Amino acid sequence: MGVGAGRGTVNLPPAGAALRLRGRWFGADRPVVMAVVNRTPDSFYAAARYDDASADGAVARAVDDGADIVDLGGVRAGRGPRVDAAEEIARVVPLVRRVRARHPDLVVSIDTWRAQVARAAADEGADLVNDTWAGHDPALMEVAAERGLGIVCTHTGGARPRTDPFRVEYPPGDGDPLDGVLDDVVRTVSAAAARAVGLGIDPASVLVDPTHDFGKNTWHSLHLVRRTEALVALGFPVLMALSRKDFVGESLDLPAEERLEGTLAATTLAAWLGARVFRAHDVRATRRTLDMVATLRGDRPPARAVRGLA
Repeated sequence: MGVGAGRGTVNLPPAGAALRLRGRWFGADRPVVMAVVNRTPDSFYAAARYDDASADGAVARAVDDGADIVDLGGVRAGRGPRVDAAEEIARVVPLVRRVRARHPDLVVSIDTWRAQVARAAADEGADLVNDTWAGHDPALMEVAAERGLGIVCTHTGGARPRTDPFRVEYPPGDGDPLDGVLDDVVRTVSAAAARAVGLGIDPASVLVDPTHDFGKNTWHSLHLVRRTEALVALGFPVLMALSRKDFVGESLDLPAEERLEGTLAATTLAAWLGARVFRAHDVRATRRTLDMVATLRGDRPPARAVRGLA
């Protein structure tokens, strides 16, 4: 019995669009893990803070643990000391160069909102631009198109880079009042994805991300996990950046260091509903969780199945 065997007439949520990066297709049988490697001294999760000496080892461990993509960032997302473009380039671009040389098949993502940083990273072999600030620099997507890179289209509700949400509100939806944030997310990422395709970026390399916690409160982020199918229905690969975020911490009243189980619970639900890519600090646990969900869905066969047969 192969992939899909045993599904019968079970009404499963759609598997979601396949992803293509670096000439490689990632289908439903291979959920994608995007490992977080931050070249920053002040990331919200202390275990993910790497200096220049330790970042290479972090990438190697991520690859060994099953990462398909490594997402390299040089600036903390939240408030903190100012980091100008020159410093961001100094932090991440040499790392991109080393990763490309040491891991030729690995997809390399650059987490930046600045076009000049993306351009410098592209020169050293980056494959994907993770624009977590929703087109704040409109030239960023143009760089991705010019250099043949993929792009992540995100949503911040209009928030500017490195600002925290404060009394965030969205107009109520027609059904569930919380669908207001979903409607705004769908409009924003749909428009960004259409622009990307219009610039010539391969639709299979255009990811959409509801961007939990950015420009959102905890109720908003929880609702966006529940409504993953609405993002999947847009027809682009859906990225979920759930790892150890505040909405998990507030749901369980736990600090970042104790949010793994909550993260994996949210990951399981989003994967079942068709999300394709998961940005994660805990690569091995996420890899195993996603593979199990894919197997439960019937998208991936068991690694071995001998019980009762031999």
